[in-house]
Amino acid sequence: MSNTEDDDDELLALSPLPVGVKNYITPGGHRKLQAELEQLWKVERPVLVNTITWAASNGDRSENGDYIYGKRRLREIDRRVRFLHKRLEQAEVVDPALRGACVQVFFGATVTVCNEDGREVTYAIVGVDEADVSRGHISWVSPLARALLKLHEGDVAVLMTPAGIAEIEVVKVRYLALT
Repeated sequence: MSNTEDDDDELLALSPLPVGVKNYITPGGHRKLQAELEQLWKVERPVLVNTITWAASNGDRSENGDYIYGKRRLREIDRRVRFLHKRLEQAEVVDPALRGACVQVFFGATVTVCNEDGREVTYAIVGVDEADVSRGHISWVSPLARALLKLHEGDVAVLMTPAGIAEIEVVKVRYLALT
């Protein structure tokens, strides 16, 4: 296997999708991936190529930090660009705001749950590439999201946690435009 294929496999392992499923993503997540791709390809990469070209023209490359670190960063950018291209090609954009008034949990839902100690927490179920637990955005393939999918308001989900079995009640289901 080539080094490029190893790098791609490593990147795909960081944000895995189950085999044979679509790469669902919200419009906001899709825009962010496109913006990152454009920034890397049209801004960062050309500047870096100029720096590497300049550094290479200075002679001995074996001790030239600008050249060595520039080439390393260029490989990182190219790897990320390939990854983003693949993800965007596979992406199926689903706009949760178009679902309307639905009380069942599907991809894109913003779900308020009540845990066993009575504390309410809100999660948005998003694509693998846009999950951010600090913002309450969980991947639709995560154990919590999978336990919530297809439930209705008032239903109770049973979830295996490191501390044991937990029950959480679906309090509210909304479909909002996610950024």
